[in-house]
Amino acid sequence: MDIIVKTGALANFDCEILIVGHFEDNQMPEGAAHLIDEKCNGLISELIEQRDFEGKLYSSSVVYTRGLLRGRRIIIAGLGKKKEFNLEKLRGVFSKACQKIRDLNITRLAASLDFGKSEFSIRETAQAAVEGAMLGLYQFTPYKTLENDKKGEISEFTIVEDRPSLLEDVKNGAKTAEIISRAVYCARDLVSTPPNDMTPTILAGRAGDVAKEGNLKFEALDETVMKKLGMNALLGVARGSAEEARLIVLEYNGGKKDDKPVVLVGKGITFDSGGISIKPSEKMDEMKSDMSGGAAVVGTIKAAAELKIPLNVVGIIPATENLPGGRAYKPGDILKSMSGITIEIKNTDAEGRLILADALTFAGRYKPAAIIDLATLTGACVVALGDYITGMLGTDSNLKEEIRSASDATGETVWELPLWHEYDDLIKSDVADIQNTGGRAGGTITAALLLKRFTGDYPWVHLDIAGPALLSKDKPYIPKGASGVGVRLLVQFLMDRSRAFNANP
Repeated sequence: MDIIVKTGALANFDCEILIVGHFEDNQMPEGAAHLIDEKCNGLISELIEQRDFEGKLYSSSVVYTRGLLRGRRIIIAGLGKKKEFNLEKLRGVFSKACQKIRDLNITRLAASLDFGKSEFSIRETAQAAVEGAMLGLYQFTPYKTLENDKKGEISEFTIVEDRPSLLEDVKNGAKTAEIISRAVYCARDLVSTPPNDMTPTILAGRAGDVAKEGNLKFEALDETVMKKLGMNALLGVARGSAEEARLIVLEYNGGKKDDKPVVLVGKGITFDSGGISIKPSEKMDEMKSDMSGGAAVVGTIKAAAELKIPLNVVGIIPATENLPGGRAYKPGDILKSMSGITIEIKNTDAEGRLILADALTFAGRYKPAAIIDLATLTGACVVALGDYITGMLGTDSNLKEEIRSASDATGETVWELPLWHEYDDLIKSDVADIQNTGGRAGGTITAALLLKRFTGDYPWVHLDIAGPALLSKDKPYIPKGASGVGVRLLVQFLMDRSRAFNANP
């Protein structure tokens, strides 16, 4: 879908359908809706007066202009209650409106962002509207062969702005949204691809393609190199698969040469059977999503490069399959990690923390300003927080506050869980330094405590995305399936940090 910004009046714009908004608690249309209403002899206000349209959040109504406007139809989008309105709801409003337009087989639309008085800047409004539209219209169809199984595509979305002084801000907001949304598409595509076509080697190749497009430094360490580095925790997980593991490294250098980088580490289990401690067969197909953290890292660095964020960012993705087999690692095994810490295996389905252990140790080589890891790590986090919230644990209060702020801005909700050191005893081993699981109680916390052993003294935050990475039903602008969670959160974090860093050099 092409995103276009034009100056002019929406009432004079020639298009198949025009989008305007209306608040539930307004008796009459405001902003662009008011101007359109005047031009079409009160069609909108009549609809409101008759209570055929009340403006409830995400509702919509289509009005035919009958030649009174150049635009042939108007879709009035419900904005909900004005006091409760925010940018997250605006994303959902534009998603739902655009999905309805797609269902009408309309391919071109135009919209105004003038809803009357607003507490949000026009740049924020433009970014939220475009993100909602693009993310809500996402489809994954490479494997669909029947045309009637595919939904239509909207080819053109035009924002019409009649205030010339705001035009550049609208363009900048829309462009930022387009770059970030395409990065989310990238992450969703990686997760949605079936595991036979998304092996560690293929994931490395896709990351390499992103690197070429963004002029990034790229490396994919093979098993021979990882063995020399002592990455026996990662390689232990990989032993059961015929597919070779890879350690994928992406480097974006947008800051000064000597600036310490932010290192993003993403779990990249391209398929997780549980290994010898095999999972139940029901819903095992969803375990292609166990590389969602790695996908988010790829998408984030793609966006950072296109947005030219003035920071240095490194992405590290340990990628492997976790399968049973004659060579597979077993409960009772002891693996010596890259750091030298030995890990007793109690459950081979607690593999994510093993591959992250070596990746986090490797991250220390960059002497980072901060380390953030993302992983579909524990079912315990889903039990604690449900399907839509990311669990956050970490060692640095300032870094956690930065993540919270980015969460508030993007609607990708995080909730902090404690790193209680009283729980350290749960991962102590009788025969090794630690064991790879502390049991069911406090599972998200004990998993994070294990990871902490490998982060050194660097500021570190762990994001457990097990809940929101793959959705079983639609949300307003996230269709069922791979969500791409983490990309918008981390891009916002990087943009915020770059502004703070450059304001206080």
